[in-house]
Amino acid sequence: MALWALWVLEGARTGVTKSDVWVDGTPVTTWTDGSDGPAVVIAHGFAGSRQMMQAYALTLARAGYTVHSFDFEGHGRHRDPMSGDVTSLDGTTRLLMKQTGQVIAYARQGKEPVALLGHSMATDILVRTAAEVEDVGPIVLLSAFSLAITPEFPKDLLLIVGAWEPGLTDFALKAAGMVQPDAGFGDLAQDEGIRRRAMLAPYAEHVAILHSRDGQRAALDWLNESHARTSTTAVPPTGWALLALLAAITALAAPLARIWPTNPEPPEAIQARDFTLIALLPAVVAPLVAVPIKTGFLPVLVADYLAMHLLVFGIIQLALLRRKNRLTGKVRPVAAILLVVWALGAFGYALDRYGANFWPTGDRVWIIAALSVGTLPFMLADSLVCAAAPVWQRIAARLAFLASLAIAVVLDFERLFFLAMIAPVILLFWLTIGTMGRAFSKQAGPLSAGLALGLVLAWALGVSFPLFKA
Repeated sequence: MALWALWVLEGARTGVTKSDVWVDGTPVTTWTDGSDGPAVVIAHGFAGSRQMMQAYALTLARAGYTVHSFDFEGHGRHRDPMSGDVTSLDGTTRLLMKQTGQVIAYARQGKEPVALLGHSMATDILVRTAAEVEDVGPIVLLSAFSLAITPEFPKDLLLIVGAWEPGLTDFALKAAGMVQPDAGFGDLAQDEGIRRRAMLAPYAEHVAILHSRDGQRAALDWLNESHARTSTTAVPPTGWALLALLAAITALAAPLARIWPTNPEPPEAIQARDFTLIALLPAVVAPLVAVPIKTGFLPVLVADYLAMHLLVFGIIQLALLRRKNRLTGKVRPVAAILLVVWALGAFGYALDRYGANFWPTGDRVWIIAALSVGTLPFMLADSLVCAAAPVWQRIAARLAFLASLAIAVVLDFERLFFLAMIAPVILLFWLTIGTMGRAFSKQAGPLSAGLALGLVLAWALGVSFPLFKA
């Protein structure tokens, strides 16, 4: 499975060269097959990165386009945080528009007009930038929402939306209907030099659309029509290949863990009554304690609050475990180091190369260190609680934590709304890195696994969320 996945993912790069440059402080990656074709600028969504847009970039590059993808401020490997008022069009939006305009100017280089392709948050930025920048050509928007779209602008627009994005499917039809009221999905809406189409990507939601093969084919066809080109290329199943590769790396942690002798002190299962207390008490108390504390010491959206929440949650669970004589076992440093190296070196490298940024800039290193103050006690407790627990208890323990975050959001919605976006990251962590940790816990004990998982979770959170300077 891993070999097939690597064959697909590396095959997608065949015949394409990659170069990285800095444009006015913005990291830009250029993909080209050497034919010097029309320029395309690709922008990612909130909490995204250049790597997340790689499937579309490579498909267009193999078809002869010169593709430039970049990291917004505060995202990926951009060194500067986002700033400005996020509620004002003249705040953060204006700053991101300026950055986008700089990349378009770089991409132009005699290749006029420049096509634009963006996902989610970037769709509004691209439409507003295109209205103010000269020589912008066709625009392709994935999972779009922008109040800047009018019946007259953009004139050349394709909207691709996932079939499992109900609110955004309505918007895509509305945007096409501005030109031709009865336009449905797949219909070409035309009127006095304006052409639009809303296209539905089957079996796709807000993330899966980034690897939609139907979406990539539609984007290429739209650009070809606009540029009077007939270039074609195969569209490999990179989404399935990436999932297969990450699953294989996760599964290979089990035989790797067997290098360590079997844990001589296997923990006993926690009785249901004790488990209920250990799972629910911190879930209720952590938000009540952490929410009133005014945070703001980390330049990452809600990360400082999350660190506080994790710290309180973990300390309460550890205290309860100690009271129940469950805080036992030994830390085996070699096993913990081996798990960290595999999680960051193998899993992290694969994710960063093929899926999403996973390597921190220098400014994020101290953020990871600060987050570890909360993630270490949380994962140590989580490993002890789940070490000998049946499946239902492990699921219940994780649901209790997510419910605890939900309580925090309800208590301070305006400040902590972005906690809702952390849930997918934590779920992915539990499904992958958490599975690796369970294999190591069986062999080297839960404390060794918990220590490693705490460090990796701090890393994952530290690289995932945008830097923001008020």
